Amino acid sequence: MRHRKRGRKLGRNPKHQRALLRSLAVSLILTEDDYWQDDPAKPKVPGRIVTTVAKAKEVRPLVERCITIAKRVLPQLEKAKAMEPTAPKHSPSWRQWRESEAWYEWNRTMAPVVAARRHVLQLLHNKRAVKIIFDKLAPRFKDRPGGYTRILKLAKSRLGDNGPCAILEFVGKHDRVKRTPVRPVVESAT
Repeated sequence: MRHRKRGRKLGRNPKHQRALLRSLAVSLILTEDDYWQDDPAKPKVPGRIVTTVAKAKEVRPLVERCITIAKRVLPQLEKAKAMEPTAPKHSPSWRQWRESEAWYEWNRTMAPVVAARRHVLQLLHNKRAVKIIFDKLAPRFKDRPGGYTRILKLAKSRLGDNGPCAILEFVGKHDRVKRTPVRPVVESAT
């Protein structure tokens, strides 16, 4: 009788499980970054990692939860960006805005966004990944109600222990396009 049926242990203690899931989520998110352009170890395909099926199934809810948190505060973020001044920081006009009532209104609008960023940072422990989620992924999936990732099982298993492998990737970039078959037109010779 196994009482704790929810989730997979992945052969690790709970702290190691959380650390593993965080690192997998961060590595998936960081493949979307432009940071890798000049690096020889850059990912072959952005928005995609290869791992075992069990790990992919466990990390998927974490990534999707982080994107959903970021998506919920997009309206407040857009409203706060519209309220920001165009003057450079620490200029006299910026300082005047900073001491006015407009700054307090901007601050109230920005508060849920900051709280959401802190929540995602608490889940992932990586500032660069949080920035990518809020700047790139949340606006990309703004109209999608859920299901931001997909798991594709690979035919080849992992060398060494023969573990079943899978690709965990973001939906949208590598979607298959359904083509309608083109039927040849045969003209009758009469």
